[in-house]
Amino acid sequence: MIKYQRVNSEALFQRDVLIVAPWLIGKYLVRKFDDGRIIRLKITETEAYNGVEDLACHASKGKTIRNQIMFEQGCFVYMYLIYGMYWMLNIVTGEEHSPQAVLIRGVEGFDGPGKLTRQLQLDKSFYGENICFSERLWIEDDNLIYPYKTSARIGIDYANEPWKSIEWRFILI
Repeated sequence: MIKYQRVNSEALFQRDVLIVAPWLIGKYLVRKFDDGRIIRLKITETEAYNGVEDLACHASKGKTIRNQIMFEQGCFVYMYLIYGMYWMLNIVTGEEHSPQAVLIRGVEGFDGPGKLTRQLQLDKSFYGENICFSERLWIEDDNLIYPYKTSARIGIDYANEPWKSIEWRFILI
C-alpha cells in the first residue's frame, strides 16, 4: 500500500525554482472539495519561471496586482487567467522579493494546465493560498524518486532568446 505524506514544510518551497520544479515531478496534487471528496493526482509536468530577468516570467515586467504574490516567499499559490477562460495553477518558490513560480502543467489523466484546473475546480479564490497549510489544496509525497526529461517551455514565443528555448519544462518519463 502506498503511503502518502503531506508536504508541510514551507522551506521546501522556499528553494530556487530550478530545484523545486523538477522536485515536484511524481509528487501528488491533492484537492479537497467542499463536500469532503478528495482527489489525489500525480504531477507529471511542470515549468519553471525564474525572476525578473526571465522574459517568459510574469515578474519580468515588475510587480503588478496580478503577480504580486510571486514577490512573497515560496509556498503560496499564484493563479492567473489566460485567454479569458483558463486558470493556471502555479506555486511560488524562492525567497521573498525574488519572484519565481512553478506552473503545474500536467497531472495523471490531464495533460494541459487548463484541463487540470477545470477538473479540480481551481480558480481565483485559490490565489495566495498557502500550499503547505491549505485545507483545500496541498502536495503529498510517496517518497519515491521519479525520472523526468526536460524540454523548452510551451506557449512563450513572445520571450526572446535564450528564454524561449531554455529547457525549464520537466516531464515525468
